[in-house]
Amino acid sequence: MTVLDARALNRATLARQHLLQRSDTSVSEAVAHLCGLQAQDPQEPFTGLWSRLSGFKPEQLDDALTGRVVVRTHLMRRTVHLVTADDALTWRARHDAMLRQRVLGTYRRELTGIDVDEVAAAGRAVMADRQPRTMTELVHALEDRWPGPPHRVLGELLVAALIPMAQLPPRGLWHRSAGVRNLPLSTWLERDVDPLPADGSDPVGQQLLHRYLAAYGPAAGTDLRAWCGLAGLPAAIKAAREELVVFRDERGRELLDLPDAPRPHPDTPAPVRFLPAFDNAILGYHDRSRIIDAPHLGLSVAGHRTVLVDGRVTATWTVRNHRLHISPLRPLTALEQEAVCAEAQDLTTFLDNDNEHIQLDTKTDDPTTPGDPSSY
Repeated sequence: MTVLDARALNRATLARQHLLQRSDTSVSEAVAHLCGLQAQDPQEPFTGLWSRLSGFKPEQLDDALTGRVVVRTHLMRRTVHLVTADDALTWRARHDAMLRQRVLGTYRRELTGIDVDEVAAAGRAVMADRQPRTMTELVHALEDRWPGPPHRVLGELLVAALIPMAQLPPRGLWHRSAGVRNLPLSTWLERDVDPLPADGSDPVGQQLLHRYLAAYGPAAGTDLRAWCGLAGLPAAIKAAREELVVFRDERGRELLDLPDAPRPHPDTPAPVRFLPAFDNAILGYHDRSRIIDAPHLGLSVAGHRTVLVDGRVTATWTVRNHRLHISPLRPLTALEQEAVCAEAQDLTTFLDNDNEHIQLDTKTDDPTTPGDPSSY
């Protein structure tokens, strides 16, 4: 069986993620291919798409959001994702049990004795008037019936688990600061969430597997689970196994992939790329060694924006006082510094024309914050 080393897996990931070469695909096609972008920070997907798409303009994502082609919603791993409208409606029911379990597991004590189905029915009744509400407004409408749980706990149960919600624009628009206003997905998108098949089959699980491998493969079953948060996908893997090819990594793990998916030569040059916080190119795996070194795993869950040099996380970046600051995690060669600065200059132009100065720290810095690499 063919063994793929970390560099071969790295180049496959970069190719699938449009990070080896920028794509000329549309925003909606890119969001669909990537199976969504993690988006709890509303501005981060703009950098993620800029690093992946040729000629990307912020208004293209704005138009997709206001045109209801893409939508912000809680989905994979119970985090806010930017996904296409079609995927939100198709995938949501498959995620319902996981979303409930994660909220109930986090707030087990606060929600003791609460009938969650009753809460869900009451929440849907409030939202039936088709009026967008903040989480606080929704909780206030129900607090007389459930005065016990803290407002935030009851609100998170409703908007992140029980009722499939869309976070409406202007939340998520370019350079806009706006609070979260919620509306049921079915109301915002004018189509019901697709139900799970009554016969117990799992076509959505099989679709998730194929779509995940197209954007993240080759990968193990544990990587798939870490990406989506779903536990019940072994059956989907078993059903699709004959259609897949199998590799092993250097540790002996079995890796699955689509037969015709790109697997570039390990020596393929990889350009410098700036990634936003919580980018799924890093978070989309249980084993993240293909793209980030073990001492820096905390970066991937602590909200640090990262820089890929030769395809690996090699620096962090941030913007302060109209200056883009880059902190290498190891010494950079002169050629690497030149490449990082060139890409940084293009990034400052994209982010804000007032960001005219680039600061590249010459010291090696390690801003790692401890965190659980499996929690995001």
